[in-house]
Amino acid sequence: MPNPCARPGRRDFLKLAALGGGAVFASALPGWAAGQAGSQASNQAANQAESQADFFFVQLSDAHWGFEGPAVNPDAKGTLPKAIAAVNALPAAPDFVVFTGDLTHTTDDPAVRRARMREFQRIVAGLRVKPLYLMPGEHDASLDNGEAFRELFGATHYTFDHRGMHFVVLDNVSDPAGRIGETQLAWLADDLNRLPADARIVVFTHRPLFDLAPQWDWATRDGAAAIALLQKHANVTVFYGHIHQENHTMTGSIAHHSARSLMFALPAPMSQPQRLPVPWDAAVPYKGLGWRSVAVDGAPRAYALTEMPIRKLG
Repeated sequence: MPNPCARPGRRDFLKLAALGGGAVFASALPGWAAGQAGSQASNQAANQAESQADFFFVQLSDAHWGFEGPAVNPDAKGTLPKAIAAVNALPAAPDFVVFTGDLTHTTDDPAVRRARMREFQRIVAGLRVKPLYLMPGEHDASLDNGEAFRELFGATHYTFDHRGMHFVVLDNVSDPAGRIGETQLAWLADDLNRLPADARIVVFTHRPLFDLAPQWDWATRDGAAAIALLQKHANVTVFYGHIHQENHTMTGSIAHHSARSLMFALPAPMSQPQRLPVPWDAAVPYKGLGWRSVAVDGAPRAYALTEMPIRKLG
């Protein structure tokens, strides 16, 4: 039996890929073959050892806790617990879990909003993996500018560092107009200015930063300003949610990867007149729903994005 606390190795990564069934290997993403040339000599050995270590994290997104819609998900109260159970059952424990927004489904009632957030909090407390990083989606934050989210979960934007990587969590949803805003952009610029040009940076956000489908609200109004700031660094990758499906896009040297939803799937961008959820298919339950593991393999320093579908328990 594998030790759930042991750090994953290459054999564990292969097991994870086999579980997912649809791995996307992005071995040519920028920065992972270049090393950390340019780091200060006094820290070079320590930085190299840190950056060479294999690790992986799990991204979940768009649980929409509180949603009810049998036509698109008759198991609305089951998919999030199933995802938690699946993460806990992984053959090796991820270093952390990140949830890229829409933890709950929108409501006009502030009391109901907080009740749903507390229910979500109680369910995700069952994760045996720590830490858990949370960020809001527009369903959590746009009606009260993130007040309830901050009250229950803390800051809506922040940074953290892990094994030689710098992680940035951006909030492009608390503003109901779908903007990051000048204050947060100034904060981002200040944070990035502290980093070397070759720093390895991962950004988590809810909406796409680029204009994927503005007619469907699949964009960030001032996302181009954030991309311009990030573009000054050579090794940036963005992971986001919101669109309830996989999408892989490049803006210059920046790779953007979206995650599936845990509640209902949405159609391909602009593939139909309206942005309506994909109907539930009883013949293929949970189709289009899932989460992903993101493995960082120190040699060749590549991301392996492994899509993990929601499955029936038992």
